[in-house]
Amino acid sequence: MINFTTTPDRYRHWKLAVDGPIATLTLDVDENGGLDPGYALKLNSYDLGVDIELYDAVQRLRFEHPEVGAVIMTSGRDRVFCSGANILMLAQSSHVHKVNFCKFTNETRNAIEDASLHSRQKYICAVNGTAAGGGYELALAADHIILADDGSTAVSLPEVPLLAVLPGTGGLTRLVDKRRVRRDRADFFCTVTEGIKGKRALEWNLVDELAPLSRLMETARIRAAKLAAGAGRPAKGIALSPLNRQITGDAIAYDHVTVKLDRAGGAALFTINGPHGAIPADAEGIFKAGDGFWPLAMCRQLDDAILHLRFNEPQLGAWILRTNGDTDKVAQADQALLDNADDWLAREITLYLKRTFKRLDLSARSLFALIEPASCFTGTLLELALAADQSYMLDGTFEDGDHPQPTVRLTDMNFGPLPMANGLTRLETRFLDDSQRLAAVRAWRGEDLDAQAAEELGLVTFAPDDIDWEDEVRLALSARAAMSPDALTGMEANLRFAGPETMESKIFARLSAWQNWIFQRPNATGEQGALKRYGSGNQAVFDRKRA
Repeated sequence: MINFTTTPDRYRHWKLAVDGPIATLTLDVDENGGLDPGYALKLNSYDLGVDIELYDAVQRLRFEHPEVGAVIMTSGRDRVFCSGANILMLAQSSHVHKVNFCKFTNETRNAIEDASLHSRQKYICAVNGTAAGGGYELALAADHIILADDGSTAVSLPEVPLLAVLPGTGGLTRLVDKRRVRRDRADFFCTVTEGIKGKRALEWNLVDELAPLSRLMETARIRAAKLAAGAGRPAKGIALSPLNRQITGDAIAYDHVTVKLDRAGGAALFTINGPHGAIPADAEGIFKAGDGFWPLAMCRQLDDAILHLRFNEPQLGAWILRTNGDTDKVAQADQALLDNADDWLAREITLYLKRTFKRLDLSARSLFALIEPASCFTGTLLELALAADQSYMLDGTFEDGDHPQPTVRLTDMNFGPLPMANGLTRLETRFLDDSQRLAAVRAWRGEDLDAQAAEELGLVTFAPDDIDWEDEVRLALSARAAMSPDALTGMEANLRFAGPETMESKIFARLSAWQNWIFQRPNATGEQGALKRYGSGNQAVFDRKRA
């Protein structure tokens, strides 16, 4: 089982050091610390375990060290920064693992850019040796890249000529969309294995600055001090305590999230429980609550559950989303985040909610929301239903039930703070370019809407009564289970992200879709393919037909 929870004292591959407003993340990969046997993580190459630590470090810098205004990423090895994803690991991994691995590394790089954009934690990459493939893609996530000008240190994206696959962590997109590298230069750069160094790397905008190797870290610290100066950082963060998680044969249980695993039906049934007790209303109260504040605690648990299911339960193709709790308390928690939006911790919690719901959007699973009596699909939790591919809301009550009919409630959290990868809210995506419909929906903020009202407004897909409820839900899930998982993944990914393209949506839609396909092609992964023959001394044999 792959575990996504860790702490800095358990890191095997990264070292995190904080010195006032500047933090340093040093990559020093333990060659024998791979998640699976069969490969050594040589030349600072990485597997999923290395990136789990990086993700944890980025999260902790945002919550535990808000005083940090600049982060330097560098290598603890001489003459090598990072040689990218470990090739032997990729060659022996299943297709599902390769695709999920690339998705997670992309989400982690996006989290770095999100921290820079919204949390004012700027990232500087001090490239002190070869940065190849995923190593250069890690540098591309930073705000500023400083390259050692020593005559040998180069940056490269050699996947196409060397491995017959694509750079899997956003490299192609960031090269032209973020760094604005000219297309012809980018084409040359991505088709030479040796990469580009020194003055040409700077001239082509592959890096931002050159420095002698002897002064590289000094230059990085000077740059970091300038970026961190005057940021007005808060002095103290909150601790992220270990998650209380229990895994049994067919269930995963946290304090606010439970997941039942229906392996026979190929489904995972999520229940997200709303808050109990008093909800702090001001920034001081939120800070005192720390990681026990319901939106943050729930978000951490949901995030971990999503990652656990992606990697450890890939056969569960349908995720059924339920909620349970007090609608008013969910609305109070939303209001606390909205009223304190200028406070650093409230902002970070909202940003984390945004990233976690994006992770849900990007998961290759069919999403169904069931809105039943005792549900609390309000504001933040209503985003779960809006993220679903189909949503079912009971019209009325169950004959033998004790709870009143379900309702949904919109809050201001549904109208801006939690955008998707396309830059739009889920409501804007739902009612694309229909400003009148969106305005009509907005007018109902704060009101409890029953099934008929929700269906008329377009907030749910179907509103069956208690006579039809069980049959409609059962038929929907059984029909989904009979379809091709590959076709469903492609269909869902195309339908979920209507509207404009952003750099982020390009990475996950265009680039990831092509990589998914290429990972299955014999030119890459066949017995005579480049990925399988890498390092063997034998050249790959390619099928020359273009498809």
